[in-house]
Amino acid sequence: MKFGVVVFPGSNCDMDCYHVIDQVLGHPVSYIWHQEKDLAGYDCIILPGGFSYGDYLRIGAIARFSPVMDAVAEYAARGGLVLGICNGFQILLEAGLLPGAMRRNESLQFRCQDVFLRVENAATPFTNQYRRGEVIRMPVAHGEGNYYVDPEILAQLEREGQVVFRYCTGEGEVAPHANPNGSLGNIAGICNRSRTVLGLMPHPERCSEEILGNADGRRLFRSILSWWELAPGKGATACG
Repeated sequence: MKFGVVVFPGSNCDMDCYHVIDQVLGHPVSYIWHQEKDLAGYDCIILPGGFSYGDYLRIGAIARFSPVMDAVAEYAARGGLVLGICNGFQILLEAGLLPGAMRRNESLQFRCQDVFLRVENAATPFTNQYRRGEVIRMPVAHGEGNYYVDPEILAQLEREGQVVFRYCTGEGEVAPHANPNGSLGNIAGICNRSRTVLGLMPHPERCSEEILGNADGRRLFRSILSWWELAPGKGATACG
């Protein structure tokens, strides 16, 4: 399985994602510069965290117009797997590949800490190695992770099982004090209706090795591999 990690000016988690795919999972991976337009041959595209274009104008607003994003949109429309982490999630929202928008954290402070997440949907290409209702731990690092969407769309997300992760306590309680940014419904990650595009604010690539004290994030990447092995031909090799 071949992964591609998109690099925008200002990306700063691209090397972390590359390391996990290359050194931890042992699978082929390449950087994709933001001006590239051809994604043929890739089985999963990752939009990493960082501060694309310095977060000028609005988070993800400029990156959304990078040439590569037209290719990402076409790739996703053909069923290719797309994972957006932190700033990557914000870019997916700006590009309309996922519904909703990000606002400043409710505290108006940058939050850099470990959080607990409850797995709400374990039947996606990104979460099949977790259990529904399982509590996991991942780090966050963002100033604008306060997810918002209109009530009608929120109801659809809940109804369609598109809410994938929620902020919770260590015991799995979805409570305001477990929410690091004020996100609506304690939402930490959502997917599209076909489950092939996932955006989340926490950083699984930063907790994918035991040496870091936590490897909960590694199962997200292993879920992608498991899905691909069981459903060959559904990645970019087929879509490209």
